[in-house]
Amino acid sequence: MSEFWLYFNIGLKHVLNINAYDHVLFLIALTVPYAFKDWKRLLLLVSLFTVGHTLALLLSVYGVVMIKVSLVEFIIPITILIVALFNLFTAGKNNKNESISLIAIVTLFFGIVHGLGFSNYFKTILPGNASDKLLPLSEFALGIETAQIIVVFVVLILSYIVQTVFRFSKRDWTLVMSAFIIGVVVPMIIQSPIWNR
Repeated sequence: MSEFWLYFNIGLKHVLNINAYDHVLFLIALTVPYAFKDWKRLLLLVSLFTVGHTLALLLSVYGVVMIKVSLVEFIIPITILIVALFNLFTAGKNNKNESISLIAIVTLFFGIVHGLGFSNYFKTILPGNASDKLLPLSEFALGIETAQIIVVFVVLILSYIVQTVFRFSKRDWTLVMSAFIIGVVVPMIIQSPIWNR
């Protein structure tokens, strides 16, 4: 049981780490267009992200996929930027039902990208035997999923407060938060080590 908590906690801290806020930014960008009534859709998207994240770790741990860390660290803020820009262009429009399959596919792909960004560290903490890696990966994935649900819940509460107490429209809230996220990730892209080649 203590080993379960070890990997579960690593998953929790991976998302809720204040110094690695890119994961939280992605979740905020994913969540701001939605409300509590959309919880099933949000849970599906968050779970797809976790599946992609876990799949990337699985492929990396077993040596199927190898990718340069600098390239992944460059692509991660781009994935966040894409979601925030999508929110800007669709804010206030009622096309959320039509575009869920596209958003689901993109979220799964972005989960894979984010998982690759964490794969090198994760490989160092896993047991050496290949057969022993699936259980820690599952425990880690549960930690990731739990942390993501916490972030989504907090964003939904904040959205509710801003829209009911401060009378922001859903459209304005989405625009403000998406613009904020863009303002954070553009410098991350510009300062990426990939440009120093």
